[in-house]
Amino acid sequence: MNRTDSLVRGVEYPVGALDDATIISSYIMEGRRVVVSRYGDERWLFVNTPTNQPKGCRQVYFKRFPERFRPVVKAVLYRYMTRGRVGMDRPTDRVIVKLASDLKPFIDYLASLGIARLGDIRAETCQGYVEACRRHVWASKTGERRLKAASLGHRLCAVERLHELSQYTDDAMPEPPWPDTSYSHIANLTGRGTSYRGGKTPLIPDEIFSALFQRAWAVIKGAAPILNLRDKWVELKANEGQEWNKHVATKRLRKFLQSRNWAGPAKFGKAVRDIRPACYIVIASLSGCRNHELAFLQSGAVRSTLEPSDREGEEPLRYWWMEAKSTKTGEGVTEWMIPEAAVTAIRVLERWAAPYQADIEREVAERRKANSNDIEIPAALKHRYAVFLGAEPRRGNQVRTLSNQQVNNDLRRFVRDCELSWDIASHQFRRKFANYAARSQFGDLRYLKQHFKHWSMDMTLGYALNESQEMALYAEVQNELDNIKSEVVEIWLEPGAPLAGGYGENIATWRGTNPVTLFKSHKHMVRSLAESTSIRSNGHAWCTADDNLCIGNDIERSRCSGCKNAVIDVRHRPIYQGLLTHLNEVASCDDIGPSGRKMVKRDQQRCQHVIQSLDGEAPRMADE
Repeated sequence: MNRTDSLVRGVEYPVGALDDATIISSYIMEGRRVVVSRYGDERWLFVNTPTNQPKGCRQVYFKRFPERFRPVVKAVLYRYMTRGRVGMDRPTDRVIVKLASDLKPFIDYLASLGIARLGDIRAETCQGYVEACRRHVWASKTGERRLKAASLGHRLCAVERLHELSQYTDDAMPEPPWPDTSYSHIANLTGRGTSYRGGKTPLIPDEIFSALFQRAWAVIKGAAPILNLRDKWVELKANEGQEWNKHVATKRLRKFLQSRNWAGPAKFGKAVRDIRPACYIVIASLSGCRNHELAFLQSGAVRSTLEPSDREGEEPLRYWWMEAKSTKTGEGVTEWMIPEAAVTAIRVLERWAAPYQADIEREVAERRKANSNDIEIPAALKHRYAVFLGAEPRRGNQVRTLSNQQVNNDLRRFVRDCELSWDIASHQFRRKFANYAARSQFGDLRYLKQHFKHWSMDMTLGYALNESQEMALYAEVQNELDNIKSEVVEIWLEPGAPLAGGYGENIATWRGTNPVTLFKSHKHMVRSLAESTSIRSNGHAWCTADDNLCIGNDIERSRCSGCKNAVIDVRHRPIYQGLLTHLNEVASCDDIGPSGRKMVKRDQQRCQHVIQSLDGEAPRMADE
């Protein structure tokens, strides 16, 4: 893993004398410095960006800015990359490129007003820019569109940064753009009534996700014979020792496939291509990784550890770990705990990617032969062990890590082939993972409890968090958990909502005392109760105990009816009705004995009490 780091790495930005020869970006490749961009260049190409970034997202092209502003924009960006903002760390390459992109509309606006220097900007100029952004409309396939609050915030934040950073140049903005407020307030990103809530990633519906995952898993399970056939074809082509034109290659491939009972090149090509998005779906779903983190995934990235079982006599537990990089929040090299199904998908993908990795090796060898200082050599080496690879037809089938857009195109084709109606995107799998992880203790999915062998989410998070893992993912899981708990409590606190169980009956009584007067609002009351209460589902009740000692959580489910830790609502009613029906059948048996009949009677009464609390009237039992 990360085998290229010792051979190819971007160097830190220098801080020193500023002239056109000052190095902006460079590689250290096998002990030699290879310069990529200098201060005087019209284009600054950055090298420390995620590998899934296309070239356009890794560069600042200064010819796009009005000529009169290019010197100050360069000076501002250089100050930003070498010093950062006051009291903050230096930005990543990705953030530098984003600032340049967000500044472009403001600089164009200044030029449209005839302003030639930042020093001529006044507060009314900036206020006019705010209004221009709010009026900005452009056409799309779905009709006219305007800037969303978050996009407006990015643009206005860039103006604030321009003011701060320009103070270190020869052309400084004389005053803050909006002295009495901030970009976030203007863009309505803060306070009550905000138009931006965050977390707007749509949650894939369970039925869509289930069908998509099952299809992806089926592709992975059937990948071996397809890859065997592909590898055999690659071997045959290599043995020929000559390049075929497209027509000859297609004709020979068709003959090769027909001899092995395949319909033709088109069907075979699709079968091979489907493996890549199938692997992405499984790995992303079971790891919760962001797209750029999966882009950093390389061959040999999986390892396992053995942990002693907490049950005497059981075999040690094997845990699987996947290593990659995470740059969004600065974690760097990071590990994720994954189940064995994700390991299977990674193994298949490693084999799928092998010919593409070989293409990169050949490209590097050819470039070295032609020019050992070719800056494309270190660029290619960053991708040579990656597994999410693809050929770029517009670049002579050059092989590189897939961009986020390419991944999304892959996923959309896969969804269409599954005849599903959902606008899929790569980032949705992270939200789905966090949601499933949070719901695991609510009875909908027992993945974390069963795989990590832990009872509660808190135990799982505590075990999983270590210095080499990505913290943000677990924060998102906790956020989903908090949201789900709030939804559950919201139902409990609805006026008149029937509740059973000892804790549920207490809530119903407390609810009748108008407790909202103790809180700022109903929403605050719901959130407070959700945060202060341990809530998980055992399938037939909500258990608020902070341990796993309640016998109602295991073999004696009817005990939850009177347990001080249990809340039973209308969603659980069918379970108790079903229990009562089965108990009535058992009660009619002649061979259960006096003690058995006594136990059945007790459990019937418990179920009857629950149903009566939820319905307002008691159901009949078999002997009534």
